[in-house]
Amino acid sequence: MARGPGDRRPGRPEPDRELLRRARRTLAVRNTVAIALVLLFVGAVVLFVVHREESSALAASIRHTAATEEDVVDPPAGSWIFRLDAAGSLTATEDAPAGFPDRAALERVHAGGPAEQSRHGDYLVVTRRRGTAAVQVVGSLATEYEETRRLLAALGAAELLGLAAAALAGWLLAGRATAPLGEALARQRRFVADASHELRTPIAQLHTRAQLLDQDLRGGATGADLATDVHRLVAGTRQLGEIVDDLLLSTHLADRTEAGTEVDLGVVADGVAGSFAERARARTIELTVHTDPDRPSIVHGREAALRRVLTALVDNALNHTRDGGHIRIELDRLDGPDRVRLIVRDDGTGFAPGDAERLFDRFARGHDDHRRFGLGLALAREVVTGHGGTIEAANLPGGGAAFTVRLPAGGRLP
Repeated sequence: MARGPGDRRPGRPEPDRELLRRARRTLAVRNTVAIALVLLFVGAVVLFVVHREESSALAASIRHTAATEEDVVDPPAGSWIFRLDAAGSLTATEDAPAGFPDRAALERVHAGGPAEQSRHGDYLVVTRRRGTAAVQVVGSLATEYEETRRLLAALGAAELLGLAAAALAGWLLAGRATAPLGEALARQRRFVADASHELRTPIAQLHTRAQLLDQDLRGGATGADLATDVHRLVAGTRQLGEIVDDLLLSTHLADRTEAGTEVDLGVVADGVAGSFAERARARTIELTVHTDPDRPSIVHGREAALRRVLTALVDNALNHTRDGGHIRIELDRLDGPDRVRLIVRDDGTGFAPGDAERLFDRFARGHDDHRRFGLGLALAREVVTGHGGTIEAANLPGGGAAFTVRLPAGGRLP
C-alpha cells in the first residue's frame, strides 16, 4: 500500500495483438462474405423480377399490336407485322428482319389453329387470327436485352460499392466483437502480472523464514529462541493473505452488476479500527474514529468493497506513521446533505510533493526511494469510483497525510 508514483505498465504482448488481429480479420472476412452474399441474392432477385416484368410487358405489347393494328404499316418501334389474308396473300412491314415471317405458324393459325407465341433468337413472335386473316407480330428483344445489360451494370456497380461498404462494416463489427476478447486478455494479463509482481517477494521471504526455522529446529533451539522466527512467519503469511485478497478483489471490480445495500460507514469504520487495534497498540499508535451520532453516514453500495477501501487506507497510514503517532478516521456530511465524507489522517511521513495523483497507480514507487508498494490504494480508487465517488490525497502541514473519500449519501449506484 502506497504513497508514490506507479510503475509503467508494459505494452501489450505481441502474441495478444496477433491473436486479436487474427480474430478481427476472421470475423471481418466472415461478415463481409455474409453481407456480400446477401447483396448478391438481392441483386439476383431484382434482376429476375425486372427481366420477367420486361418480358411480360413486351409480350403484352405485341399481343395488343396483333389485336388492334389494322394494317402492316407503321407498327410500334421495334416490331413488324405480317398479314395472311383469306386468299392466301401475304403483306408485311418493310425492313422486316431476315427469317420472318414464320410461315408455318401463320398457316396453322390461318387454317383455324389456336393463337401461338414463341421465341426465335432475339425476337418474340405472336401469331393469332383476326377475322378471316392471320396476323403475326414480331417484336425485337434487343431493347429488353439492352435494359438488362444496363441493369446488370448498375447492379454490378452497386455490388462493388456494397462490397466495399460490407468490408468496412465487417471490419467495424469485427472490432466491436473482438473488444470483449481484448478486454478479457488484458484482464488476464494484468492479473498474471499483478500476481507475479506481488507474490514473488513475500513467497521468497516465507521460504527464507521457513528455512531459518528449520535450521533452528535442527540446531536444537528452544521455544524462546524460535518465537521471533515464528512471529515473522505468521506476519508473512498474513501479508501474503492480504495480497491475495487484493488480487482477487481486482478481478471483480469490473463487475458492477452486484446489488448494493444500505451501508453505515460509521459501523464499517469501527470494525476496521478494531481489526487494527492490536497492531496499533503494539506500536503505541493512537487509532481513533470520529463520527456524528446524529447524522449517520449512510451510503448505498457493497459493504465488503467499502470495508476494503477503509482497510487499505488505515493499513497505508500505519505503514507510514512512526511509533507513538496518531491516526484519525473522520466521518461527516459537511459537503452537503447528499455527500458523505470519509477522511483518514495520520501524522506520519507523508509523501513526495507532486505524487498526490500518482499514489493510486498500480505498483507505485516513491520518488525518494525505490520501494514498490502494492495494489491497495489503486484498488481503493477503483472501488470508490465504481460507487460514484472520488478519492484524493494531500500532505498535511507539519507532516502526515490525509486521504479523503467522498461518496453519494444513500441513493443507487450509478
